Amino acid sequence: MNLSEINWDINAAGTWPEQVKAAIAVIFGVVVLGAGVYFDTLDQLDMLNNAEQREPALKSEFEVKQKKAINLQDYQEQLTRIETSLAEMIKQMPTEEELASLLVDISQTGLASGLQFRLFKPDAPALKDFYSELPINIQVIGRYEELGLFVSGLASLPRIVTLHDVNIIPEGKDGALLMNAMVKTYYEGPVSSVGANAKKKRVVK
Repeated sequence: MNLSEINWDINAAGTWPEQVKAAIAVIFGVVVLGAGVYFDTLDQLDMLNNAEQREPALKSEFEVKQKKAINLQDYQEQLTRIETSLAEMIKQMPTEEELASLLVDISQTGLASGLQFRLFKPDAPALKDFYSELPINIQVIGRYEELGLFVSGLASLPRIVTLHDVNIIPEGKDGALLMNAMVKTYYEGPVSSVGANAKKKRVVK
């Protein structure tokens, strides 16, 4: 077959030899296939590659969620216990109206333990999420066992009272000790008039 004898006019394609028609059909098919791969398959390959890269993270996320789902009942029971405990703690908080009597209870606990107050100074209350915290600076003088009775007495009060920043040093030569500490109590509601009253310094002799 002499290619130079073929009329390459596209309008005369019907007269081309079968071998030429087959070759052109193959070439056309390859071009179409290559275009399809380039415009469609390459994007799909990129998506597949991205999905494969995300697979480990998705597996880890699935495992974490699966564990949470398995332990969901335990979490719900734990949440119920926490809510119950929180409700009990809230019940132990005085209202703002009951706060004055609680301050008296704290000072009376110290006096009943045999301590001498050098300082009893409520500071300004601090507003927390759903309650207010009232810090009280105290200085008390007494023997070791009397300090122990005082701390035990605070823990036995029906309201929540905590002790912080405790510092104990000798006071005199008769075995007396001076305890500086921060007593904190907590009450329901926002800071209001208590804040003004708490700023007044009270010294008990």
